Amino acid sequence: MESAQENNCMEENGVEKKRLGLLRVKVDQEDPGAKGLDDLMLRRFLRARDLNVEKAASLLLRYLKWRRSFVPRGFISEDEIRNEIAKEKMFLQGVDKKERPIMVALGVRHTYYDRDLEEFKRYLVYGIDKICASMKEGQEKFVVIGDLEGWGYANCDFRAHLAAVEMMQDYYPERLAKVYLLHAPYIFWTAWKLVYPFIDSNTRKKIVFVENKRLKETLLEDIDEGQLPERYGGKLPLVPIYK
Repeated sequence: MESAQENNCMEENGVEKKRLGLLRVKVDQEDPGAKGLDDLMLRRFLRARDLNVEKAASLLLRYLKWRRSFVPRGFISEDEIRNEIAKEKMFLQGVDKKERPIMVALGVRHTYYDRDLEEFKRYLVYGIDKICASMKEGQEKFVVIGDLEGWGYANCDFRAHLAAVEMMQDYYPERLAKVYLLHAPYIFWTAWKLVYPFIDSNTRKKIVFVENKRLKETLLEDIDEGQLPERYGGKLPLVPIYK
């Protein structure tokens, strides 16, 4: 049995390696600027499209075009996201038991009436790029704790929520390991029903709604107490992502 499983794994790895090579050739032909991309990035886009070379190439080429346009200097500066930074709604500290960095997002600090959508998108890129840069060698994914305590009508922002979903799926595929959603109030489910159809099946499997009575217990299944934020029963203070 083990031998058969090992053979299947080897065959799958062989197929992926072959298609990775085909993807590199195709993307390099379409976009000479792609020649500097490493195999890890190409593999993420390939896996995001179930090893379909054509679909993966289309997604990757679209990403490269977007990146040059949206992040022309290669990074988002804090001067470009002053309004978002001032709200201190995104934090980065600690890792889970698989050494994946943890991002904490406080939903109540995002309000639709005083946000600029383009600045919000830049803020997302700033945060995701920063958490990806913090990863240890060999690690490619991160974990999100989305805290919805106090979330209400003022925090319901369909365009911003959809922008976040699309950005993760289209421009950062295979980066998200798991999302824990905490303290989801009744009103949140109305917004969730609107956004849910836009979330692909692979991403849906990574979303976990945590019961209040099992909050710490659930988080400790994947995160050591010493790496868990204090507000959830751990030992780490929240550190704003810009620090």
